[in-house]
Amino acid sequence: MVDVSTKQQFVDELAGRLSRSKSTIVTDYRGLTVAEVTELRRLLREAGVEYEVIKNTMTRRAAAQAELEGVDEMLTGPNAIAFGYEDVVVPAKVLFNFAKSHKALELKGGVVEGRVVSAKDIENLATLPSREGLLSMLLSVLQAPMRNFAYAVKQVAEQQTAE
Repeated sequence: MVDVSTKQQFVDELAGRLSRSKSTIVTDYRGLTVAEVTELRRLLREAGVEYEVIKNTMTRRAAAQAELEGVDEMLTGPNAIAFGYEDVVVPAKVLFNFAKSHKALELKGGVVEGRVVSAKDIENLATLPSREGLLSMLLSVLQAPMRNFAYAVKQVAEQQTAE
């Protein structure tokens, strides 16, 4: 039997993880085979995301301690929680892509940068380009006027040498 101080220590640690995590996603994994859960854990681990089954009562207490309101509605039935500490988008992308090919995995919602979000919000987040992709798009947009100006100068120079 686990004593009260051990449980409180676990809740304190979990509250810290909820606060530290940039992206926390609650999933319902019922219906997945052991092999599928193992594959999902491997994919998440490779992406730098922690994924574990945690009792709902412990998660509720930790969420209250971390002052996250609205998490309780997601905590019904067996759940597994993904914690992403580095990137907001990565956990959502991995889980969303896995759920597309494994219908048994259900995204219930989560916490993104301290804000409670719905499953739909997580799907929207998952469809965003990665941070690097967004930065390259921004760079391309910033370079376009200079590239167009250089092209125009080249055209004028070629026209003058042709005359």
